[in-house]
Amino acid sequence: MATVRLLTDAEAEAAPRVQAVFADIRAVRGSDFINNFWRGLANEPATLERTWSSLKEVMVAPSALDPLTKELIYIAVSVASGCSYCIHSHTAAARAKGLTDAQYGDLLAVIGMASETNRLVTALGIPVDPEFDVTG
Repeated sequence: MATVRLLTDAEAEAAPRVQAVFADIRAVRGSDFINNFWRGLANEPATLERTWSSLKEVMVAPSALDPLTKELIYIAVSVASGCSYCIHSHTAAARAKGLTDAQYGDLLAVIGMASETNRLVTALGIPVDPEFDVTG
């Protein structure tokens, strides 16, 4: 259950800053759908604006990573963070960008393997090999 009110379209239209962000979300995504994350953030227009701006810069703007790779990374971080909402929303976004069932299975295998070996290395206190030290 949400800890804040999820703004309706009518409530968003009554708040110019929120209305502007929602309009931009619709334009960028080519969809009338505004998901609950944005509706919850709309209670704080400054946070809504800042978060949408940052998300567009990282996830939408062209960069060295292709859009599907960005979504796969987002899924992995969301799994590690335990964010069910983000797992679902970014898996849906990845599927819309061409994620196949086979790729999703491989992604989950990598996430599981990394989680296991990260915990083992941490528990064993294994030092970084000098050959792997990217700072030197």
